[in-house]
Amino acid sequence: MAIRDWPDGEGPREKMLQQGAGGLSDAELLAVLLRSGLPGQNAVDMARDMLLTFGSLRQLLAAPVEQVCRLPGVGPVKFAQLQAAAEISRRISREKLQRGTVLTNPDLTRDYLMRQLADRAYEVFAVLLLDSQHRVIQFVELFRGTLDAASVYPREVVRLVLEKQAAAVIVCHNHPSGVAEPSLADRRITERLKNALTTIDVPLLDHMVVGDCEIVSFAERGWLE
Repeated sequence: MAIRDWPDGEGPREKMLQQGAGGLSDAELLAVLLRSGLPGQNAVDMARDMLLTFGSLRQLLAAPVEQVCRLPGVGPVKFAQLQAAAEISRRISREKLQRGTVLTNPDLTRDYLMRQLADRAYEVFAVLLLDSQHRVIQFVELFRGTLDAASVYPREVVRLVLEKQAAAVIVCHNHPSGVAEPSLADRRITERLKNALTTIDVPLLDHMVVGDCEIVSFAERGWLE
């Protein structure tokens, strides 16, 4: 049955207006973004099929354009609509951690990094620059692509720290596989970064690896001592 033929108030958009977005299921939220379905399949059913194919909203939003557009009825326009929604969420999160925010709560940092990096289809290496009171100066994405010793340049991190006059640094990157466990390459990169920052007397407070539903902290594991 087409959504327009559903009883009043049952359609996802009407339900959202009456109950708020929090009252919608993942499929209903996705249907609002998709706007239309296929002949013989309404937008909610189409959304359910997409979630079944990818496993979750996060995995759907992290999937590359070629993979998403293989789904029936999904083209570049619908893919762009989904990516726009994901980017809006990230930017709202950035506003919560504006310049001057004091990072006294580790959960705030974890939540922020999870929102920024967890749904990326590619690896992103980023730097969180802090002042002497651990107030946020800036969050900067430095590198994209497979993270290895050749792709992360400590001198670029040092240059950025000096340019922004940061007094402390947290580095982070994501694992698109969803598994947050750091690799041997991750540990080697961290050691190189720590040594480079030591030359300018700036401490590396942490290296956080973002997975699907968790973040691994090098500091918590005692790997930065």
